[in-house]
Amino acid sequence: MLFNAPDLGEKELEVVALIDELKSKLSYALRQPTRWLGLLRRSTFAKALRGSNSIEGYNVSPDDALAAAQKEEPLDEKAEAWLAVNCYREAMTYVLQLADDPYFRYSTDLLKSLHYMMLQYNLLKSPGKWRPGYIAVRDEEKNVVMYEGPDADQVPILMDELIESLNTDDGKTHAMVRGAMGHLNLVMIHPFRDGNGRMARCLQTLILAKTTGTLSPEFCSIEEYLGHNTREYYDVLQVTSGKSWNPERDTRRWAQFCLTAHYRQAMTLLKRTREMHRLWEILESEVKKKKLPERMMMALMDAAIGYKVRNPTYRSAAEISGQVASRDLRELVTHGLLLATGARRGRYYTASDLVKQIRESTREPKGVADPFGQSP
Repeated sequence: MLFNAPDLGEKELEVVALIDELKSKLSYALRQPTRWLGLLRRSTFAKALRGSNSIEGYNVSPDDALAAAQKEEPLDEKAEAWLAVNCYREAMTYVLQLADDPYFRYSTDLLKSLHYMMLQYNLLKSPGKWRPGYIAVRDEEKNVVMYEGPDADQVPILMDELIESLNTDDGKTHAMVRGAMGHLNLVMIHPFRDGNGRMARCLQTLILAKTTGTLSPEFCSIEEYLGHNTREYYDVLQVTSGKSWNPERDTRRWAQFCLTAHYRQAMTLLKRTREMHRLWEILESEVKKKKLPERMMMALMDAAIGYKVRNPTYRSAAEISGQVASRDLRELVTHGLLLATGARRGRYYTASDLVKQIRESTREPKGVADPFGQSP
């Protein structure tokens, strides 16, 4: 027996309809001819990678998350956090590839393979294998056990049941709720020695990617939101799970939490599309005024939204040679649009005061209300 989705009440159905409307608006906005869409896509992917791994304590800078998303070398040292994020990138890239596979089916082998991709950097964590024995989630600060997983000999049976449920769509349960329940069941079964949280979030993204409709799968994940709201995420999991495996417990609060995450993430992405549109227009005006090549917009946009621009990143985005990229970046410094820091391979570029002011002028107010009526 697995945790079951709650029957949605009137308010929850209203929220589902509201989220569907927001995602439809987002899909429409992203279908318009926009030269900044690629920048938004990779930035969104990088934020998801960073968010999910930060929950487990693997913290990398926004710039290194972007480097991982683009398969580039990090600015910082290659510590375990970088390896974790880089491997998670491999698994998530595969998930996005599966989104439009017409022959796709869930399987335990698929989940084990995704787990191996994520944890291959440390073979002591038994990547790709079910855990062999007892497992518990501990609060290290309080030195207490918060949750005990089911017996190890139940893991294969429960995972087979989970796979069967994922391959059986009753047509009644909304994709967001199906994703939430897949996430919950995997993390409660705790089938692996390590990486269960990352795997559960990856599975939720996979379920959503398979049912995105017209919205690109990169924009369906709630991993960025979970990374920013880790305490609340852990709290609702604890309330839902209890102290040990008990799938008869009520899952309504968990479903509401995930719906809230979808609502707020969709609102955030819609806000970003509006801000990106305005930012591009103003920066493009500056570039034209200074009679600079339009390709330089790629570097300016990255710098404006807070990234450190490096030669490899810019030349890849603009599809130019390293020599041309170096010349472009120097020219942007000369015209007072970028600032250079460091030397040779360690050199990077950041937004000038002018570009920062332009970025600030495009920002919309922060904060998105809870669709269930609570404060932000």
